[in-house]
Amino acid sequence: MGAVSASEIIKELPKLSAAERPAVLDKLRELAQIDDDRWEEIINDPTPRPKLRGFMEQATAEGSEPLDLNRMKNTIIDL
Repeated sequence: MGAVSASEIIKELPKLSAAERPAVLDKLRELAQIDDDRWEEIINDPTPRPKLRGFMEQATAEGSEPLDLNRMKNTIIDL
């Protein structure tokens, strides 16, 4: 099986059974936590990272929000 894009996965979500949706949500939570842990390590590293700092400041200025797992859960379950 080749790589699958996020848009392809999203298109397939409505085809999941009610029993399959929580399994997908659990995997997304697991992946989100892994990613969150890595970003925390990067952010807390004392090494100067001007590009990362600029990205964070721009994202904050644009009103970006952290990943909201409850909102994701409601979206996936409502599909």
